Amino acid sequence: MHPSPTMCGRYALTVEPDVLTALFALKALTEYDRRYNLAPSQEAPVIVRDGASEEHVARTMRWGLVPSWSKDSKIAYKTINARSETAAVKPSFRSAFKRRRCLVPASWFYEWKRDGKEKIPYRIRRVDGDPLAFAGLWEEWNGSGTEAARTTFTILTTSASDDLADLHDRMPCIVERPDFDRWLTPEIEDEEATARLLGPAPAGTLVTDRVSTRVNNVRNEGPELLTPDTMF
Repeated sequence: MHPSPTMCGRYALTVEPDVLTALFALKALTEYDRRYNLAPSQEAPVIVRDGASEEHVARTMRWGLVPSWSKDSKIAYKTINARSETAAVKPSFRSAFKRRRCLVPASWFYEWKRDGKEKIPYRIRRVDGDPLAFAGLWEEWNGSGTEAARTTFTILTTSASDDLADLHDRMPCIVERPDFDRWLTPEIEDEEATARLLGPAPAGTLVTDRVSTRVNNVRNEGPELLTPDTMF
């Protein structure tokens, strides 16, 4: 299986739950499996604002947003990402953009660079070592005659920062800790402020590392994926 051409199409979450509990000011966090190769259609923890308590809570959701009006889940293969520039008006995303925003925790994400016929994977992480928080949207889908209901999410993308220009022209929208509440509170109608949140990360925020081509196959997992092939 080849990596997705979409940005962002693969990421990791390897930190301990208490790290996310502190970062997102959670009251509690359900245990989750550490993952080095999260792919679309798989489940992952996502941070949302609880409507009743207004507190941040973690929910497990499937990657690939299925709008509530969709007749089946096939659209999920096309909605793992949403362009931040158009999400507010696109039929698949506009309702979630207005009412159901989330933060997607990640330790890092992957991108590929072509070298001849080969696609060489790179890990993209924060320079300071902290987890990333991607801006996302989520939806509840009631299912169909043959498919069960599910809760799904998408990751918003923006133009790439200078740090990533050599790898891809897009990158996930990264929300900084002081802006968590603003992003998770869509009732705050400030288009200019929202646009600032969804811009490229400032230069110097991210660093890239070459990793093993075994990342290309979603069935491969574990810390050995971070060791470039030439080092074996």
